[in-house]
Amino acid sequence: MQGIVARFAGILFNTGAGQHILKNPLVVNSIIDKAALRRTDVVLEVGPGTGNLTVKMLEKVKKVIACEIDPRLVGELQKRVQGTCLANKLEIKVGDILKTDLPFFDACVANLPYQISSPFVFKLLLHRPFFRCAILMFQREFALRLVAKPGSKLYCRLSINTQLLARVDHLMKVGKNNFRPPPKVESSVVRIEPKNPPPPINFQEWDGLVRIAFVRKNKTLSAAFKSSAVEQLLDHNYRIHCSLHNTEIPENFKIAEKIQTVLKDTGYSEKRARSMDIDDFIRGITNALVIQGKVPSCFSFRELRQIATWLQFRRHPFFIDTA
Repeated sequence: MQGIVARFAGILFNTGAGQHILKNPLVVNSIIDKAALRRTDVVLEVGPGTGNLTVKMLEKVKKVIACEIDPRLVGELQKRVQGTCLANKLEIKVGDILKTDLPFFDACVANLPYQISSPFVFKLLLHRPFFRCAILMFQREFALRLVAKPGSKLYCRLSINTQLLARVDHLMKVGKNNFRPPPKVESSVVRIEPKNPPPPINFQEWDGLVRIAFVRKNKTLSAAFKSSAVEQLLDHNYRIHCSLHNTEIPENFKIAEKIQTVLKDTGYSEKRARSMDIDDFIRGITNALVIQGKVPSCFSFRELRQIATWLQFRRHPFFIDTA
């Protein structure tokens, strides 16, 4: 990625690649304090840069696995710990974190390249085994979207998907001048703690639902589902579902009528995604299943108990993954 190249202390930083090194030791120490690291912890760090955060963590934990895509910065980090007692506690992985299988770790602490924020968050939250927490630096607006509540201007698909899988807390603001070179945007530190056990749903199916609803989050669900592209997708999925389950489709079947009937019967036609929380979406789908008489055959007693606890849903014929 092209970007401004800035030189500090003999090192060229490519801001287009998100290379903004956190230089303020007070902010570094505050991030580590908020992570509540333990002596026995294995910590994952993404984008260690020159190692300001890395070295401080190495003093407190069992091991740091630092993932860096830039070989020049890998060399700087290696030189920084070479010949010290910290060297044996550092493992460096060179490459693109989004194309790499994540190792086992207890906590993730990172000043992320901001352009990978969204894909990395979901890679992290879908990772198994579970980790304890992640303390991550993001662009301020992205951080505020993560914690946004229904009705907020910033509330979006990112908000509800993240909050489905994790508890998210905004910890502190970090100004531009705490970095070298300074970014053009303000930053924030966020704590992400995955829900363990996770909600008993298929995340890809859930995301298929909220993706449709949030394309036009200010419109009613009735309007959102009237899109021709949405109707074609759901008609395709529904027919595959019926074929797999030997269900006959009436000759005069129209997916548009089916969708609007379900929305009307569940009382969701006039609801808008901008003001719906996780439970609202789950209740709507659960009600749709009940209305169509599918709950007794689709859910075991154990699954019904999970729904009662989580207000979650399982598979719905409109949103099955046909890949």
